[in-house]
This record gives sequence, structure tokens and C-alpha cells, in this order.
Amino acid sequence: MKVSVTRDVFQLAEVFTISRGSRTEAKVLTVSVEGDGARGMGECVPYARYGETLESVTAQIEGFTGAWPDLPDALPAGAARNALDCAFWDHAAKRAGKRVWDLLGVPVPSPEITAYTLSLDTPEAMERQAVKHAARPLLKIKLGTPDDMARLEAVRRGAPDADIIVDANEGWTAEVYADLAPHLIRLGVKMVEQPLPAGADDMLAEIARPLPVCADESCHDRASLPALRGKYDMVNIKLDKTGGLTEALALKRQALAEGYEVMVGCMVGSSLAMAPATILAQGVAFTDLDGPLLLAEDRDEPLKFDHLGVHPPATALWG
Repeated sequence: MKVSVTRDVFQLAEVFTISRGSRTEAKVLTVSVEGDGARGMGECVPYARYGETLESVTAQIEGFTGAWPDLPDALPAGAARNALDCAFWDHAAKRAGKRVWDLLGVPVPSPEITAYTLSLDTPEAMERQAVKHAARPLLKIKLGTPDDMARLEAVRRGAPDADIIVDANEGWTAEVYADLAPHLIRLGVKMVEQPLPAGADDMLAEIARPLPVCADESCHDRASLPALRGKYDMVNIKLDKTGGLTEALALKRQALAEGYEVMVGCMVGSSLAMAPATILAQGVAFTDLDGPLLLAEDRDEPLKFDHLGVHPPATALWG
């Protein structure tokens, strides 16, 4: 197999801000796996929060010289393994002349309603965002400051009928979350994601959880699950955290078996990055695969988004 990796940059439609900073473009790595008359593609988004850079992940990908079954032992869970694993799945499907879901023995994916993310901003700006996207069935609000109450109120005013989920991106303390929780309920918030920093979230086992709490930064792969017991009700599975579709599917099965609900999320990337996750998202509590909706430009064969949600990819894109 010939493995190659390139850097791609996709401009965002608007500045995207979370509690850790802002960005105006999505910088991704595109991996190609070629051999036996077929070429498979995968995409990953190196994430600084997990100690990844474009350079370090490129080096990991270029340093991999084994075969597909060697991936779990050769590379840790993370962006590099994700891009390679998804490229190998795409290659296997194209070589076999089948779709990836046929290889997995699962039904053809159905469209799934996806959240649309409103990035962190002033209450006034977030209300304007909410008004603009009020017709969407599910909005995800980026929060994570001690002054989020006004933002919550503003978004609810702007989108009175939408379901809302909240992502604090590790930005709250236990005290801030405890103060906000009753208001989250009052405003009809359905779930809160990663309210406390990973590694400093033990208080979640001791304070009331009046609405589901989802682990994001605290959950990467199956090895993360034991530390989540008693603290979280849901896990956010992202391909760039698990190290690919293979581990993501295994994490989903184990999380459900242990009583967790499942959310399927994404980094800010193109349709190629989201495509494998449409299989993973089938039947989960929340789907958050809006990365392409945040871009000003996308792949040549982008995913289809409509009132039914995000559709599975065409063969020209992936799988």
C-alpha cells in the first residue's frame, strides 16, 4: 500500500469561537491509501487540546509502514490513526465494489438530524445567530465562561422552538455549573457537554445532574469508560478522538452496553471527515456533524444536508 498525506485548508463561513479561542479556517490532513487498483481517502483534524499539530500528525502518518490490522498497535487513538483507518475502510469498500455499511453488515444509513453550532460571542451576537437559525430543529450553543446566563437567555429568545444542547468545552467550575443547572432546565436545554475540565471532573459524581451530562474531552476510546462511571450520562464519540471508525464503533457498542447514551460529534472539518461518522450516528441520542455547514468551501462531492438531516456519503466522496 502507498500512503500519502497532504494539508488542506477550508475557509470558514464565519469566525468560529469556543472557550479556548477562535478560528477562521479549518486546517486538515487528507490521507490517501493506494494499492490493488483502488484508492481510499480519509481526513483528520489535528487538535492542539490533545497535543497534536499538523506536523506531529503528519509524521505519525508518514511513519506508519504496516498493514491495516497493525494500526491499533502502531498508533495511539487520535487524529493520525483516524485518517488512516477511514482511508483503509474506503479502500476496502472500493476494492470490493461495496459500501462500507455492507462490509460492516449494517443497514444503509438513514439521514440523521444534526445539531447546528452557534459559536461563543456576546449575548447580542448569539441572539442574532439564533434568529438566523431558529428554524433548525437542534442548536448547539458554545459557552464556557462565568457570564453565560445572558447568552443562554438570548439564544432562547432568538430560537424559541428549537431544541438546545450546551457545550461548555471545560470552561466552567463546579460552582458555576451548579448555579446554571436550574436555568438550563428552565430554558429547555436537553443536555450539557463537558461542563468541567477533563481530569478535574470528579465533582460531577457529587453534585446533582438534573439534565444529562455528556463527556467529550473526558472520553476518547473504550479505555476512557471506567473513569466516567457515576459522573456522566452520555459520551460524545468523535473519530479524531477514537482513532477511526473501527474503534468508534467498538466504543459505541460498549458505551451503550454500560448504560450510557451516545452523541456523535466532530471537529471542524470537511464532508470527508464527517462521512464515516454518518454510519456511527445511526440511532444515537444526538448527532453533531455540522462541520461542513460551518465552511465557506467543501469537498467536490459534499455531504447532503436537508430538512431530514445529514445523509450518508455518495461513493465519490467516501465509502
